[in-house]
Amino acid sequence: MGDNDKSELQRHFGLLQATALNMTTIIGAGVFITIPLMLEVLPGPYALLGWLAAGLLVLADSLVWSELGAALPGSGGSYLYLLECYGRERWGRLMAFLFIWQFLLSGPLEIASGLIAMDSFSQSLSPELRTYNHEHTRKIILSETQKLDLTISPVRLGCMAIGLVILVLLYRRVAILGRLTVVLWLGVLGVIAWIGVEGFLHFDAARAFDFGEWWPDNMAIKLGAVMSLALYSYLGYYNICYVGEEVRDPGRTIPRAILLSAVLVCVLFVGVHLAMLGVVPASEALAARQQWDDQYSLPADFMGRIHGPWAVQLVTLLLMASCFGSAFGGLLGYSRIPYGAARAGHFFQAVGHVHPRHRIPHVSLLLVGGLTLFWSFFDLQNVISALITTRILVQFIGQIVGVFLLRRRQPDRPRPFRIWFAPLPCGLALAGWLYVFATSGSEFVGLSVLTLLAGVAAFLLWSRQIGGWPFAKASI
Repeated sequence: MGDNDKSELQRHFGLLQATALNMTTIIGAGVFITIPLMLEVLPGPYALLGWLAAGLLVLADSLVWSELGAALPGSGGSYLYLLECYGRERWGRLMAFLFIWQFLLSGPLEIASGLIAMDSFSQSLSPELRTYNHEHTRKIILSETQKLDLTISPVRLGCMAIGLVILVLLYRRVAILGRLTVVLWLGVLGVIAWIGVEGFLHFDAARAFDFGEWWPDNMAIKLGAVMSLALYSYLGYYNICYVGEEVRDPGRTIPRAILLSAVLVCVLFVGVHLAMLGVVPASEALAARQQWDDQYSLPADFMGRIHGPWAVQLVTLLLMASCFGSAFGGLLGYSRIPYGAARAGHFFQAVGHVHPRHRIPHVSLLLVGGLTLFWSFFDLQNVISALITTRILVQFIGQIVGVFLLRRRQPDRPRPFRIWFAPLPCGLALAGWLYVFATSGSEFVGLSVLTLLAGVAAFLLWSRQIGGWPFAKASI
């Protein structure tokens, strides 16, 4: 082709921009919604162990992402790594397909969590709204043991309607909202800074470190559940890997950006946790959470105790705006992942269609958007547990194994970064992910395994249809 130069992506991400991209993805309203959920599992400052243990897992896993990102600095992230590590013509095709397959579950779950969080935050706008919504909330119990249920309420329906509006806007390719998401993200950064300053000025160590009971029962299982919640807030420390083809000096920039992002976010979220619980006693936050369920907002409670109603409404509006921006940006980006895989010949071709007039991947967008709206009726904690659990086997564990397969398959490939003290961090990350997976509950483990098995079956049917491996010789 004569326009090869025009098709090449510009390498415009330096260390600062790469770190900012990761931090932009990580920092949102998620940290504020997960802390009350953590307190419901582990009381008082014991919940901090979830942030610290998950942070250790993230740091170990960051080294795996760093080696793969530096060795394979292309676009696609996990999709590219799994394809290359396991072999492009055989098992790599299966692993890449399974990554997209599970992503069709975990991606919409992640976007839906933003809509559910918007529901929770909005309750603080007015006591009357909270009471009305609480009285008209209906729950459909799916599982008593795992507290798995559907929530139908006036505000939840309103948030689902906002999700539908986002889908319509993206279907019409409204580009200005892409810039708006950056403004909304700056707003949530302002909230974090505001809470940090207020927490520092009003911090009470005795309140923040009131342990109450000496050691909670079933600590081993409860810690895994709290780690899962913390990992949800940490997700995104690796996002620069998805645009590796646009990074300057990727062999140095990608590992540094990943490790720096992981360290910064661990420190930041532990600080936010202490700031709020140094003002709002954990026992009172837990009591309010048990009374109002998902309709309790810890940041609103925090600001209300310090400044009164005006601060409650301001922080609520900022957090709701952040949820809107997160859902918009997530649906915009995530709808392109199945589309890209289909266009490359590694997923169902129907998902790769482009709208003839709007020039958008409308099939992929409608698929991801429809699943997002469906999951927005579920309980937030269940949504978080499901999205973390379904990603563990193929993406995180698959990459830990893959990094050693790549070393064996391509020993001469340049590796600007190698995992420090290998294989110790890999073993630590593997043990951590398996621990979180095993303690996530039988329903979520079953969902993950069932999704994986269904993905294998779908891959075999698809491969047979197109005459690909394992039903035909690998193409050269």
